[in-house]
Amino acid sequence: MARYRHRLVAPVLMGALVALIAGCTSVPDRASPSSPSSPSVSPESSAPDDSGDTGDDGRPDTGDPAGRPADLPPAGSSEQTITVDGYERTFRLYRPGGLAEDTPAPLLVMLHGVLGTGQQAESWYGWNAVADREGFVVAYPDARNRAWAVTDECCGASARDGIDDAGFVLAVVESLRQRMTLDPDRLYLSGISNGGMLAYKLVCESSVFAAVAVVATTMLTDCSAAVPISVLHIHGTADDTIPYTGGTGRREGASRGRVPDTVDGPPVPDLVRRWQRIDDCAPAQTRTEATVTTSTASCPGGRDVTLITIDGAGHQWPGSSPGAASRLLGLDPPATEIDATTTSWNFLAAHAKPA
Repeated sequence: MARYRHRLVAPVLMGALVALIAGCTSVPDRASPSSPSSPSVSPESSAPDDSGDTGDDGRPDTGDPAGRPADLPPAGSSEQTITVDGYERTFRLYRPGGLAEDTPAPLLVMLHGVLGTGQQAESWYGWNAVADREGFVVAYPDARNRAWAVTDECCGASARDGIDDAGFVLAVVESLRQRMTLDPDRLYLSGISNGGMLAYKLVCESSVFAAVAVVATTMLTDCSAAVPISVLHIHGTADDTIPYTGGTGRREGASRGRVPDTVDGPPVPDLVRRWQRIDDCAPAQTRTEATVTTSTASCPGGRDVTLITIDGAGHQWPGSSPGAASRLLGLDPPATEIDATTTSWNFLAAHAKPA
């Protein structure tokens, strides 16, 4: 039952409103690109740039007798800039004002979808309110040209230009570890759509994060060398952008060959079973409440792999508040059966890295 189908809008209206939902700004490229290599990082912010090394306990080593990081970002929401591989990259950062500066805090990295921005993700998904309540830091990286490079065929100009977006996200995390007191065992990752694809790429190819929670996405990355990690995947059965049953969605070929836009992933249950095998999980236990089915497999080391399926839901972040621009763009309205932000945080917070 497709309760959340999209509506078509005129291309002119689409173009005008994309700028609105993406924060009316584009990601600058004021630095000249260098040849691809391991990411070179040069952080910039409104605070003095005097980063120190990070100790094993997550506390930056500084000369301050009180133990305060030398380049602590301001409390509240701020825009941050970092240079990676010669490109000037930006991200939003939210640091709750009540966080103790000398107590290691969790970090969540939230990756927006195609056409989105960090500012849009910060505005729509409600992570800051949860961060205030639960005491963690949130980073919202910006994709160049509003699309993340995940494979050679996805997505957008970033994929065409060979941008190392996974390296960028890891550089953001390391930069923040140099500037803040973060808990290395509670670094978490979340994303929607194209951002979820990058999140899967990151946990397939690195061991930085303790757990990942994704929404309305698929996995395009070779995960044969992945290390076990806790995974939460939320998806609607009526998603025709990234179909629950796998394969290509309604946006396939929308760029008419101008930039890579091929997304052809496995059925979502098959994707989740791959993670159950990676984590060596026990058989999944399933329960259904109304239109929401939750399947959880328990795994060694206290890990879990969970799939939450919402019958009839489309391509959206359940419980979000996207506003009028989303409706005018004909985007699928958010499902109301669950709040994906609170659900994701409850899952992530329960899964620190095993000792």
